[in-house]
Amino acid sequence: MSKQKDSVLAGFKAFLMRGNVIDLAVAVVIGAAFTNIVNSVVKGIIGPLVGAVGTKSLDGYSSCLKGPCGVTAKGEPTGVNILWGSVLNATLTFVITAAVVYFLMVLPMAKYLARQEQRRKAREGVQETMEITELEVLKEIRDTLIAQRVHAGPANGHGQGYGQGQGPGRDGAF
Repeated sequence: MSKQKDSVLAGFKAFLMRGNVIDLAVAVVIGAAFTNIVNSVVKGIIGPLVGAVGTKSLDGYSSCLKGPCGVTAKGEPTGVNILWGSVLNATLTFVITAAVVYFLMVLPMAKYLARQEQRRKAREGVQETMEITELEVLKEIRDTLIAQRVHAGPANGHGQGYGQGQGPGRDGAF
């Protein structure tokens, strides 16, 4: 039984120490801190701008399905009241928050990463061009040497090329 507990605890420890679990924990902590920033932008900037155009709070809007709707002296609601204003408020808050995250974080980061990828591809393209150019030069040198061998052989009257006892420095042909 003790051995099984040790293996379970060892497995749990291995699970916690895996890279993706640590990354996820860091993402949750950063996300919680980032939530405060996004909420501050929405409440401090976006909310007042929306409030200047329309109403500041949609929570008060409702419709009565079965009346009479109201609140008793004890504070208990009467009737069947649909609070569609709070649903609309939550939906607008979500859309505004998503827009703030997209335009202030996702879009600039995507543009930055695209520029980095473009620079990397440009560097690789230059290296490939240099390699291709180098290869072409080497092919030209090879072709020139072959042409020289073909033309040099019959011109000296021996009919021999390199590797057959003739070459530069031996009889002054080159």
